[in-house]
Amino acid sequence: MAITSLPITIDRVRKAFGTYVALNDISLEIAAGEFLTLLGPSGSGKTTLLMALAGFVRPDSGSLVIGGRDVTRLSPDKRDIGIVFQNYALFPHMSVLANVEYPLILRKVSKADARARALTALARVKLEGYGDRNIAALSGGQRQRVALARAIVFEPRVMLMDEPLSALDKNLREHMQFEIRRLHDDLGITTIYVTHDQREALTMSDRIAVMDAGEIQQIATPSEIYHRPKTRFVAEFMGEANILPIDLLHRDDAGATISGLAMIRAESFHLDPAEIAGSKVAVKGTLSTKAFRGENWLLNLKTANGDEVMLSVPATRSAGCAGFRPGQELTAYAAAATVHSLPEGAAR
Repeated sequence: MAITSLPITIDRVRKAFGTYVALNDISLEIAAGEFLTLLGPSGSGKTTLLMALAGFVRPDSGSLVIGGRDVTRLSPDKRDIGIVFQNYALFPHMSVLANVEYPLILRKVSKADARARALTALARVKLEGYGDRNIAALSGGQRQRVALARAIVFEPRVMLMDEPLSALDKNLREHMQFEIRRLHDDLGITTIYVTHDQREALTMSDRIAVMDAGEIQQIATPSEIYHRPKTRFVAEFMGEANILPIDLLHRDDAGATISGLAMIRAESFHLDPAEIAGSKVAVKGTLSTKAFRGENWLLNLKTANGDEVMLSVPATRSAGCAGFRPGQELTAYAAAATVHSLPEGAAR
């Protein structure tokens, strides 16, 4: 199945529902063959933007261009887009094979050709031999694969996915993340994926667009989004982030000056300074709470000026954590290279 993917241009798209602004002048360029994730909390606008691309929501202003063609006012069936919904939207009265054939039958493909292409699509999602089964007899993961097969069977050049793994349990969800990424790499379809799960976005994406209140807060690679957030909102939304005044940190050298606020990830802290090569920073506090989470210990320190500092200490270097008591004074150390500067007025 050879597919020529298409680039997408979103230009100053705005959408309001009454007084509620769901999308506030969104502009975004998506490269052909890219896997882009729209990430954000509920109400951030990510699903509204996806539905606008699909044709189910019409923007109040702005344009949507796919492969050089303005599709802003085209109906969904004329956009050459594959869609996988959160609830899969499979037909329970049809067999697996009939569900996958359906988009081709709508497109007037011959029965023989539709059957051959549906079987190929099922093989791509590792469901060979499942064609005659009833949808109700499938597990959640198998239904998800049927939905994927149905979305790719007519060889769309753009794929939209709206939180397709949210109904699966943790282990299956993580497995399907790799399966979807494998399928994307095999087919090369331009993919826009919506999720509120940070780990899912980091695992699967070429780039992530973090959204909040109808706006894109930052768009970058997973590594840059995580380690070099541009705003306080992105820093805190992407994981356990400590946002601290610079003057709270003690440096062991006269290295480069850090301005504004310091962002340090919880897992960047060490309790033993000898574990850090090169220049480092330190922050002192008293232990307020601790929790064992299997792979790590989560410690919360309170500094003299009332700031809280989170430490995530891996089990491999957590000797002594079990014996710590609330009120105990501790010093946390981090490599200077892991300290990221945020402007004082960094928006949420």
